[in-house]
Amino acid sequence: MMHEVNMYEAFFDYLKKFSADPLSEDEKALLRQAFIPSKFRKRQYLLQAGNYCKDFAFIVKGSMRMYSVDDKGSEHFVRLGVEGWWMGDRESWVMLTPSLYNIDAWEDTEVLLISRGNSLELIKAVPAFWEMVRQLDERNNIANQRRLTSSISGTADKRYVDFIDCYPELLHRFPQHIIASYLGITKDTLSRIRRRLLQK
Repeated sequence: MMHEVNMYEAFFDYLKKFSADPLSEDEKALLRQAFIPSKFRKRQYLLQAGNYCKDFAFIVKGSMRMYSVDDKGSEHFVRLGVEGWWMGDRESWVMLTPSLYNIDAWEDTEVLLISRGNSLELIKAVPAFWEMVRQLDERNNIANQRRLTSSISGTADKRYVDFIDCYPELLHRFPQHIIASYLGITKDTLSRIRRRLLQK
């Protein structure tokens, strides 16, 4: 029970970054009702391709990865997440369509899960939650646009440098082959880029 309290406190602290107004006790109670604490072992799935994304996960401790698997069995990573990040397939969650992606825990991971229905209730009832959703949507759009531009016209070197600048916290949490896949390059290319950067 004490541990669950700490998980909620971690989320309340996170919400403070989006709103100057402190959460009321009533708002905290609504948030506790809406989120379900959950644990995933390493390699345990939050979502498997073909299923519906029923819950979004706020990562309190640990790391997760979101990826598709092609016909040859190769994994293609589209999203990586650590503490204070969200993980879920938004298209499946919003459109109620089967997901194209797998999401699993890369380490033993603790999360707070929220359903679409509970999220919509919180948007109406808790201003700080609405403000968080609004700001995250903006950031998400900017990040996706940057990533698209980078993958279309950026060199492999630039993609890696941008990745280090934007997400230094991911660099030491995921192995090279996952980061290479996320950047859309081979592991060998990534090794060469890293060697070049070290020589500079």
